[in-house]
Parts: sequence; C-alpha cells; structure tokens
Amino acid sequence: MLDVGRISVTQACELLERGECAAEELVAAVVAAVRERDVGVGAYLWLDEEDGLRQARLADEARREGWRGRLLGIPIAVKDILNVRGHPCTCASKILRGYVAPYDATAIARLRAEGAIFLGRTNMDEFAMGSSTENSAFQITRNPWNQEFVPGGSSGGSAAAVAAGEALAALGTDTGGSIRQPAAFCGCVGLKPSYGRVSRYGLTAYASSLDQIGPLTRTVRDAALLLEIMAGGDPMDATSLNVPVPNYAAALKDDLKGLRLGLPREYFVAGVDAEVERCIREAIDTCQDLGAEIVDVSLPHTEYAIASYYIIATAEASANLARFDGVRYGFRAEGATDPLDMYCRTRAAGFGPEVKRRIILGTYVLSSGYYDAYYLSAQKVRTLIRRDFEKAFEVCDALLGPVSPTPAYRLGERVGDPLQMYLGDIFTVPANLAGICGLSVPCGMTASGLPVGLQVLGPAFGEEKILRVGHAFESARNGQGRGTGF
Repeated sequence: MLDVGRISVTQACELLERGECAAEELVAAVVAAVRERDVGVGAYLWLDEEDGLRQARLADEARREGWRGRLLGIPIAVKDILNVRGHPCTCASKILRGYVAPYDATAIARLRAEGAIFLGRTNMDEFAMGSSTENSAFQITRNPWNQEFVPGGSSGGSAAAVAAGEALAALGTDTGGSIRQPAAFCGCVGLKPSYGRVSRYGLTAYASSLDQIGPLTRTVRDAALLLEIMAGGDPMDATSLNVPVPNYAAALKDDLKGLRLGLPREYFVAGVDAEVERCIREAIDTCQDLGAEIVDVSLPHTEYAIASYYIIATAEASANLARFDGVRYGFRAEGATDPLDMYCRTRAAGFGPEVKRRIILGTYVLSSGYYDAYYLSAQKVRTLIRRDFEKAFEVCDALLGPVSPTPAYRLGERVGDPLQMYLGDIFTVPANLAGICGLSVPCGMTASGLPVGLQVLGPAFGEEKILRVGHAFESARNGQGRGTGF
C-alpha cells in the first residue's frame, strides 16, 4: 500500500497521471493511515470512508474518460469550520452538534471543480478560538512528533493530520496565526493568504475582518497549487478582491538572487526560546547563501498587536456568534420557559469557556462608554501596524522571523493561563491586522525532537514572493525538518 505519509500532493498527482496508482487506492491508503494512527493523534472529528471511496471511484472513471482536473483524485482534509455539502460542520462546538452543511464554501467548490476528494473533518479549537486545539468540545488533538505536546491551533487537527501522514493536505483558517502556528508546531507548510485573496463564503466567521482560508501541506509547491485554485474574487463575498491570480508555481525558483529580506528587530527579542532562535538564525544564513540580501527593519508598533487584536477579534466574534441561539439549527437546551430563557440556557450549555470569555470581552469593548476607549483605539493601532509593514516593504521584498516564540508546549501547560496563551501569538497576529500574507516553513528541530517554523511575511497580494522564498529555502535544506511524526 502507498505510504501516504511520504508523498506530496504534486507527487500523488504524477502517480495518478502515470497510472501507477488509482484514486481509490490513494483514498484507501489515507483511510488506513487514519485508522492506524488517529487513535493516538485525534486529528479527525469525522471521517466518511464509504463516501470517500465513492468519490475516488468517480475520479478514476473521469480520468479514464479523459477529464483532467488539477487535483483529480486527491483527498484533502477540511477544518471543521468550512462548509462542505453533506458533511457536518460543528466548529468543534456542542452548539452546532448535528448540523450538516447544505452547500459548499467557495474555496471547497473551486477545489471540487478540479477533482479534489473531501474525506473528513479535522479537529480545531471551538469556533477557531485558541492556539492549542485543547478548546475543542469533543476531543484533544496531540502533536504527532510527541503526543504529550499540543499541535498548535486553532487548525491543530489539520496540521496534525498532515504531519502524521493521515492527509496529503488539509485546509485551515488563520485569524491570528491559526494556520502558521500549528504548521510550525507540527513541521508542515502553512500558508495564510492576504485578506481578500480567497473567498470567505462558506467559512463560519470568527472575526470577519481577520479570517482567511489557507492550505497546510508537505511542500511549498503544494501550497502554491492549492492557493492558485482557491484564489480569486467571488460575488458571494464582498471582501474578496478581483485581483489577478498569478501562476504561483512559475514563481518558484531555487535561489533568492535579487531579493532583499528584512529582519524585524521586534521579532528577535528577549523571551524567544534559544532553540527557536538558533533554527531561525540558521535559516536566515541559508537564505543569504541562496543570494538574498539581508537587512534590518523595524515594526515599532508590534508590542501593541496582541492587545489590539484581542479587542478587535472578540468584538467581531460577539456579533458573529449572536446567531447561534438554538432557534433554527444546532443544539437547543431543554426546559426553557420562554424564548429568552431558551437563548440563555442554549448558549450557556452550548458554548465552551474560551468562547464565552471572548464573547463577554467583545461585548464589553463594544458597549456604551467603552467603544471609543477600547474598540476605536484598537482600530487606530491596527492602522499604525499596517503602516509599519508598508514602510518595511518599501525597502525589502519579504520579512523573515519566527512563527512562535517557543516550540510546541505540553498539553495542559497553558490552559489555566489564557493570557500566556494569547502572548504566544505575538509574531503572527500583526499580519492579520495588516491584511498581508504569511508562510510557515519547517526550518529545523529542537534537541527534544519538536519542529520549528520559519515565518516569511510578504506585502498584501505578495504571495509569489513568500512562496519563492519558502520554496528556495525548502529546496536548499532538502526538506530538512519536514516529514511525519511517525
């Protein structure tokens, strides 16, 4: 049977095209890997083996008839926050238990149109609120490299599935680092597109001005392929932009000659784990060897990013999650005496503690007398952060730095200290506030065997640049730091 833990999407496409395997064989191999490994990892919330094999047989039949989609026969795992027609979409929350999506998100529809197969739903922090995938209402996901450690979050199930060899690729969402951080913790590639690059239609909103859909893959080339298919304007999403979608694969080169890469001094400060900094410094040296010019830059408002982010994101969440009240779909609490009592009982029982915490905080910062002091001030800081990046990109093509100040930490280590959990997002949330693109690429391992990720940040709609940097680095390192935890 195929070792799906060792092949990329691109390689699988080549195997299928040459007739060296069938889509049904590929899907069966993924299912076998999930059965073998997911008992310990817990990456999937739901898997439909029968429907996956049915989709695979249809893909094989289409290939025999001469149709060639760019992802024909490729199984992809999906974070449980994106609507896939006929699949559950619980957002890892009790309040949506039993809900089945009646339609495809635009990103899903575009992948499906190229022949992709959707096999299962991956675990996440409830409503994407968390950085460790410990906030799921249903189960904890573990890091495949060491199951005593977290996989990161909120797209921890997707990252763990790829790292454990339980998926060739997976989709995640990134509101404040929720693709890049789990990719770094699990040793895979994670791409957060620019805001507006990929339609958000069909994504259950957490913070509408920050959320973006992106891929988690084994290689940068795979991430480029999936982005190219998903990207583009969409009349169903007014925040998506009709910006031309480049041929990202054509931008991938094995050198960085002619590129100037910036090192934000605020991303190399006291508090960054020594092993993380070592791996990042070695990665910077590799980029310099590949021909890049390395320059120092400053993003002076970085220190205010966490405070600004957790005001804006929670304010938007309090509005977006108001729709989950037990009236039309999902969970409804028993024993209510009137509609208001039903709302209160349903939301109290249906939402977990982290979601409640953020709804309360968001409602508070939007309330009369506090709006100007908190929400409006946070939006002004957001503008300053965006301007910091604009100035930096005037003198360099992309920025390099760590994804997270630390490697993965132990399960339970930060659950009781939300502020410590939030501070771990210091290097990822600025990109979401500014609406720019970001990439996490594996760049080494700690002495204890945990992956470290190099973050590459580019200007808005500058995905070609960060993918080029990531691919060249990956090629130079010959995939060092990438693989599976098995």
